[in-house]
Amino acid sequence: MNGGALYQPHPPLRCLPQLSQQAQAARDVNTASLCRIGQETVQDIVLRTMEIFQLLRNMQLPNGVTYNPNTHGDRLGKLQEHLRMLSVLFRKLRLVYDKCNENCAGMDPIPPEQLIPFVEDDGSKHEDRSAGQCRPATEERREILEVNKKLKQKNQQLKQIMDQLRNLIWEINSMLAVRS
Repeated sequence: MNGGALYQPHPPLRCLPQLSQQAQAARDVNTASLCRIGQETVQDIVLRTMEIFQLLRNMQLPNGVTYNPNTHGDRLGKLQEHLRMLSVLFRKLRLVYDKCNENCAGMDPIPPEQLIPFVEDDGSKHEDRSAGQCRPATEERREILEVNKKLKQKNQQLKQIMDQLRNLIWEINSMLAVRS
C-alpha cells in the first residue's frame, strides 16, 4: 500500500517561522512581568543570603576543638553551592534590570497628574484645585517640621538628664566603693 506516500512531513523551513515567533514572544516579555521576576529574584537572593549566614553561624572554626572533617566538608559544600547560586541569581537580576531599562529607554516619563482623568476639562479649574491642595500640604509639612524640631529638642533634654543621672549614679557608686 502507498500509505507512506500520502504522508509528507513539513519541510523544516515551514517550522522556522513558528519557532522564531515563539522565540520572539519569549524575548518580548512585558516590563511588568519582568519587574515581578526581578522581585522574586531579589527575594531568592535575600533567602539565599540568610541561609548562608545561618550556615556560617553554625559552622565551627577548625581550631582543634572537636573538629569533625565530614560535617565541616558538608557544610563547606553547602556554603559553596549557596554562593554559586547567589552569583547566578545576581546575574539573573542584572539581566532583568538591563531588559527593563531597555524596554523603558524610549519612554518619556509622564507626570502622574496627566494619567488621572478629570471630570472637568477646564484647565483653570484644575489649576485652582491643585493650588488649593498645595496650600494645606505645605502647611501640614511645616507643622510636621515644627513637631520634629520640638521632638529633637525634647530628645536632647532627655539625653542631658540621662547623662546627669548616669554621672550621679557613678559618683554614688564611687563613694560607696571608697567607703567599704
